[in-house]
Amino acid sequence: MKINSIAVAAFATVALSGCGDDQQEIRSWMLSERAKVPQTTMTVAPPKRFDPFRYDPGEVDPFSPTRLMVKGFEAPSAGPRPDLERRREALERFPLESIRMVGHLANGRSSFALLQAETMVYQARVGDYAGQNFGRITRVSEAEVVLKELVRDAAGDWVERNTSLRLQESAK
Repeated sequence: MKINSIAVAAFATVALSGCGDDQQEIRSWMLSERAKVPQTTMTVAPPKRFDPFRYDPGEVDPFSPTRLMVKGFEAPSAGPRPDLERRREALERFPLESIRMVGHLANGRSSFALLQAETMVYQARVGDYAGQNFGRITRVSEAEVVLKELVRDAAGDWVERNTSLRLQESAK
């Protein structure tokens, strides 16, 4: 029994020594391939010196609206303004990104867009409002609805922005 275990150990040693040649060949090939690749060294610039800002509580609050106003223009402009007194329409509860155009209806003299918000579908026509930025529908076609929104800019003035909702194809 002892002779058999010695024979098995000797056989395993001889068998495993044969595997070493294959790995040595692979290692030498890897070294030769590494030598072919040009080495690039990149110098990294030293980091810039950081000077922390110390906020003085006696100064004006940096987030106050007065910091955004330009000198001489404290009064709001006479540009477009939303009508805050009018009654809100159903589609104004939803952000414009969540409203989808799912269809178009037309009769002889007017056309309607079918707009879906959440699970409800609404009829909308030119003059109706949609979205939370006072968006008023200016054009309805078979492929899209064009809106004119009123949003505030950095100075606090109201500016008009054109946006459109395109017809969404259903995936079947």
